[in-house]
Amino acid sequence: MKTPARLLSGAGLTAALLLTVAAPAQPAPFAGPTADGKKGGQELPGMPSALDADAGDAPCTPASREKAKKQDWSRQRLDLDRLHRYSTGEGVTVALIGTGGAPGATGLKGRVTAEGAAGDDCVGHGTFLAGLIAGDGGDSPRLAGVAPDARILALRGTGTRGQADADLVVRALREATEARAGVIAIAVALPRRDEALTRAVADARRAGAVVIAAATPDPDRRATEEVPSRTYWPAGEPGVLSVADMLPGGARPDSALPTGGIDLAAPGAGVVSGGPRGEGHYLGAGAAVAAAQAAGAAAVVRATHPDESPGAVARRLTATAYPADIPQLDAYAAVTTVLGDSGAAAGTGRATDPVAVRDTSATDRATDRATLFVLLGSAAVLAVLWGAFALPRARGRGWRPAGAGGPAKD
Repeated sequence: MKTPARLLSGAGLTAALLLTVAAPAQPAPFAGPTADGKKGGQELPGMPSALDADAGDAPCTPASREKAKKQDWSRQRLDLDRLHRYSTGEGVTVALIGTGGAPGATGLKGRVTAEGAAGDDCVGHGTFLAGLIAGDGGDSPRLAGVAPDARILALRGTGTRGQADADLVVRALREATEARAGVIAIAVALPRRDEALTRAVADARRAGAVVIAAATPDPDRRATEEVPSRTYWPAGEPGVLSVADMLPGGARPDSALPTGGIDLAAPGAGVVSGGPRGEGHYLGAGAAVAAAQAAGAAAVVRATHPDESPGAVARRLTATAYPADIPQLDAYAAVTTVLGDSGAAAGTGRATDPVAVRDTSATDRATDRATLFVLLGSAAVLAVLWGAFALPRARGRGWRPAGAGGPAKD
């Protein structure tokens, strides 16, 4: 994976150094995960990706009574506060294929289109993901999505209880293609390749969509045997950006299903968003959560660089990612970095074997310390230069340090 150099002038470099100290690349989590990705700090209910299919008429996911108090680590990691000064995804439609989406959900009013069964999100997972992509945060603006001015076309790729269905995914892809969605986010991962699915993905890409998919499904908590590495679909289709989940330190969760062919990693543990009912918040995790944030990043890139092809948008997302065994999504860099010739020609660098994301926490802390030393050293040099230049001139004009005694010269 080739990562292009950021093009910075001397002043730009100084600004970048200051920003590094002010906003470390690996911020401490606030509204949810501890270092191992488990719930901590605030007690928010978890958002399931599916409900028990054998539970019959069991109730839908209830409304959360809890609200997050602070911005979560994922939004800090993606630098959304700075990103939104450049792009909010306005004018881009993201088709989200999952459990559906509630058009009237808090933070999503006026942003979601969902027809028929897609508007009834019993599980809540699709609405949760829609908030990560295009939510405005409601009364918590710092919990806005990656592309808060984008629009969501919510489509069903699952049954009512959230079980993935290949036929529904194909139908949803066709609808997204007909709607001319600029980005298609697929929150389900299927264990088998399907001819109709392959054609639907290819048609969507030819129509101009950036197609992003969860690299794996959520693991089955009831499974007792180790699951071998395998490719999931449509993440494995040519041209699809396959996204995996990562913890705050950069590693994939221990419980994540092994797979190859991953293009990007994005925050996927202890991530905060809303649901279809009530005004409270939930904690979400998994590759679908990571894929939703990558889809939001694709939307802000498309809004900022409207003339770039879907392939160029995908290359931009991978070329500007934080370098690691699996490149880690950097939404701000994807929008603001000027790519050179090597970046424009770079491929997605898809990994061919199962890989683990390197924990970059120690490196980031060392970088922050080194940057601070550089800044302090620069400040010391400036102080010496100021003393050598300004003090003689001031004394020549009669200035004396406080307490030096004697009248100043007129």
